[in-house]
Amino acid sequence: MPYEPPTHTVERSIRATTGAKIIAGVDEVGRGAWAGPVTACAAVTGLRRPPAGLTDSKLITPKRRTEMAAELERWVTAYGLGHASVEEIDEHGMTVALRLAAVRALEALPVRPDAVILDGKHNYLGDPWQVRTVIKGDQSCVAVAAASVIAKVRRDAMMAELEAHSDVYAPFEFSANAGYPSPVHKAALAEWGPTPHHRLSWAYLDALPQWRHLKKVRLSQEAVELESGGQLGFDF
Repeated sequence: MPYEPPTHTVERSIRATTGAKIIAGVDEVGRGAWAGPVTACAAVTGLRRPPAGLTDSKLITPKRRTEMAAELERWVTAYGLGHASVEEIDEHGMTVALRLAAVRALEALPVRPDAVILDGKHNYLGDPWQVRTVIKGDQSCVAVAAASVIAKVRRDAMMAELEAHSDVYAPFEFSANAGYPSPVHKAALAEWGPTPHHRLSWAYLDALPQWRHLKKVRLSQEAVELESGGQLGFDF
């Protein structure tokens, strides 16, 4: 399907209006999974021409995505990865977990960026980061697209490694579904129950009467308020 390749339009706009020199694109993966961490990547690309075919990771075949991630890791000026664990997701909720993962990714960069382009419409980063949110930024912004591919490939590899190193996880086929609710994953959950890598505060346990007693209730009122639509920061 034809698509418009990502550009540096947003990066150029930020440079022109704020004087920012180092701009990082941030994207996450794993938000909708039932198992595994949420992973964020922060990528700094400058204004160079990106590798051919770069776009949102979901629009690239798995084989090409893996090849492109290796190419991007060499091509970008810098990138950093950050994760928020299932325990942090269960305790604080997804909004806070996204911020934890994104901040860790940004802090893993060798130089602190002057501005951040965040995929989506919600600024879950907040102060002190200078953030520009862009809906479908993973398709339109070079730095965000690069971050989306690297984050996806790295997290998929982490989930596949779980299955490769323990027979306990084989029935869940994490190497194929990366912790998302595929039919095989759902069937394994019904038979074997959640593993230590499953999010226990999520609603899927409501449909599993034999495992429902394992569900965790989030106690953080701040997290509940954020999940209900609160926003951590403002865009510039």
